[in-house]
Amino acid sequence: MRRFVIIGHRADTTGNFKLDDVCGGAGRLDVLIRCVNSAFFLSHSIRRDVEVFLILQGGEDAPKTIRFCGDELRYLNPDERSTASLIRNALLKKVAEKEIRASPGIYVSRKSFEEILVDLAKGGELLYLKENGKDIRDVRLEGDLIFVLGDDRDLSKEEERILSVHASETLSLGPASYHSDHCITLVNNELDRRGL
Repeated sequence: MRRFVIIGHRADTTGNFKLDDVCGGAGRLDVLIRCVNSAFFLSHSIRRDVEVFLILQGGEDAPKTIRFCGDELRYLNPDERSTASLIRNALLKKVAEKEIRASPGIYVSRKSFEEILVDLAKGGELLYLKENGKDIRDVRLEGDLIFVLGDDRDLSKEEERILSVHASETLSLGPASYHSDHCITLVNNELDRRGL
C-alpha cells in the first residue's frame, strides 16, 4: 500500500469557497487537488493501492482531514474542478469525533496532523520528502510506505518536530525542488519501477 500525507497549510476547512477560486479563496487547495490526481490517475485507470490524506489547516474549522481510499473511490475525475467539488462536499458534512464517509472512497474527520501520523505509524514506514534528504534511489523501500510532504510551503519547525518522532528517513527525489504533485508522480514512478 502506498500512502501520501499532504499538509494544506492554508487550505479552507469550511467548504465556503467557489469552485472557480480554489487557488486563492480556498487557500491553495489547487495544490492539494493536483496531488490527489497525481496519486491516483494512470492513463486509463485509477491506482487502487493508494491512499491520500489531505490535512487541511486553514479557515475557522481547522483541522480537518480528507482521506481518499483508492480501492473504494468512485466519481473521481482528472479535472481539478470535479475533485474540488468532492472535497467541498466532504467539508460540508457535519463531522463530530469519528471519521465519516462523504462519498464512495472519500472520508472526512477532525484528526490533526499528529493524530494521523500516530495512526499511520502503526501500519507502515513513514518517510519525509524534503530536498536535503537521502536520494530515494539509494534507499531500500519495502512494505507499506507512507510519504509525507507539504503543499506549496515546507513543513513548519513544529510539524517537522512532530514528524521526526515517527519518520524513519528523510528522502530526496532529485537535484531540484519539485512541486508537491510532481513529487508524488516521481514516487509512484520509482515504486512502479521497483515493482512495489
